[in-house]
Amino acid sequence: MNKNCKIGFIGCGKMASAIIKGVISSKFLPAENIKGSEVNSEAAENAKQRLGIEVITDNKELVEQSDVIFVATKPNYVAGILEEIKDNLTSDKLVVSIAAGVSTLKIENILGCQRVVRVMPNTPAMVLEGMSGVCRGTYASEDDAQFVVELLSNIGKAIEVTEEQIDIVTAISGSGPAFFYKVIEDMARAGEKLGLDYEKSLMLAAQTAAGSAKMVFNRGEIPVQTLIDNVATKGGCTFVGISVMNEENSDKLFYDVIAQTTKKASELGN
Repeated sequence: MNKNCKIGFIGCGKMASAIIKGVISSKFLPAENIKGSEVNSEAAENAKQRLGIEVITDNKELVEQSDVIFVATKPNYVAGILEEIKDNLTSDKLVVSIAAGVSTLKIENILGCQRVVRVMPNTPAMVLEGMSGVCRGTYASEDDAQFVVELLSNIGKAIEVTEEQIDIVTAISGSGPAFFYKVIEDMARAGEKLGLDYEKSLMLAAQTAAGSAKMVFNRGEIPVQTLIDNVATKGGCTFVGISVMNEENSDKLFYDVIAQTTKKASELGN
């Protein structure tokens, strides 16, 4: 794959739209190299106006005109779409699925010896702060996976993992935004109960979360525990708060959250 390739998106919903906008705004690919397809002419026209790309209603035509095909529909539609397009796929085309719970093996069972890469993105991609996990199927190459990682890096960050690890990715980053929203909301409501205006409390919690995440990325080789210790000096107010978290076994709480979410993701995949 190279930066002159043509990319087609089957489905132009929120996640596909985020990827398309990020790819274009970053100049990773020009708009004329990207095309979408939608189920009917009205949806296609709406997507065209929203995204500034050509959007058609024929999935087979889209496949024939694309080097990389993103399957960006709801999981329950994937099998039908793959059956529809499989005769139009050739070995030089790369199929990328962002459908949750649909393994590369399931896709290969329909398409045969096709190059397939699976992606688990998350909703912060819509503000170009996404986190995506990428895994390749049996016939995809390392270069295929790296191309997708590079492409998705235009809407945040992306890493390659194995298919066996993708359910953990789903739990941490796919579902993770909701967990962080919950923590931010709980902190804001605590501030409200203690006498601070809710919107001010929410701003304090949300901006602190954003800043703390940036500090983690900028820490270099410093362990995260050191960042904690730098704020929670012994005997101080932060130390008291961390002590409460330890007493309440917050590490076990979050382990259980991630473990149970991973289990559910695995069950959905099966």
